[in-house]
Amino acid sequence: MPTIHLVDGEKGGVGKSLFARTMIQYCLDKKIPFVPVETDRSNPDVAGVYKEICKYAVFSENERQADKADKIFEWAIERPVIVNLAAQSHRAVQGWIDSNQLFELGSSQGVMFCKWFVSTGGYDSMNLFTQSVNTYGERISHILVRNLGLCDDWEHIESDSNFQKIGNKYKIKVMDFPKLAYKERNVIDQNRLTFAEAREYKEFGVIGRQRVMNFLKLAYSAFERVGIWYEKVE
Repeated sequence: MPTIHLVDGEKGGVGKSLFARTMIQYCLDKKIPFVPVETDRSNPDVAGVYKEICKYAVFSENERQADKADKIFEWAIERPVIVNLAAQSHRAVQGWIDSNQLFELGSSQGVMFCKWFVSTGGYDSMNLFTQSVNTYGERISHILVRNLGLCDDWEHIESDSNFQKIGNKYKIKVMDFPKLAYKERNVIDQNRLTFAEAREYKEFGVIGRQRVMNFLKLAYSAFERVGIWYEKVE
């Protein structure tokens, strides 16, 4: 079923853009038809990297711009859409969904919503994740994306009774997003390389290119274990 994949994190600096770019490359490599959408006007780094294929939309609480995101739903009727959300988009996105009754419309048009919430594991980040889950409940499937590049120990979350309760109630899926080595990540960001370009980037050397490919291999396996794009693999 066509799905609107919302890549969220609500706050800046959680690794959301890197995650969105990885998901885009995953779909390209797997030849999955999709539409990538940039909504971050202040820092459109996803569109800056995948500029040949990215489309633009705007989420706004301003009534005069309330229709600027409508094309996301229109595109989703035909194929999955990956939406890179700007920080602090929660209210604008919720307003767009509620005012247009998009859950009901999605049921009639065959369009689902899915939110990939990228988190650092910090208190504020997890609090925003919980807020998103409580806002939408079962109407949007949530995947907690644990960014291992920013936090490599999630025991405090795994043992948190409140997270366990909400996770069980709404069947929250969890994905571990692997760490990309600092040197390669910095060069990729600085030169606005797609991951396809990064795999062939001569300046990385053989080992550097191998680190990029290993990162993508781990990320792709994590996507498939979640079982949203493909059936879950063991």
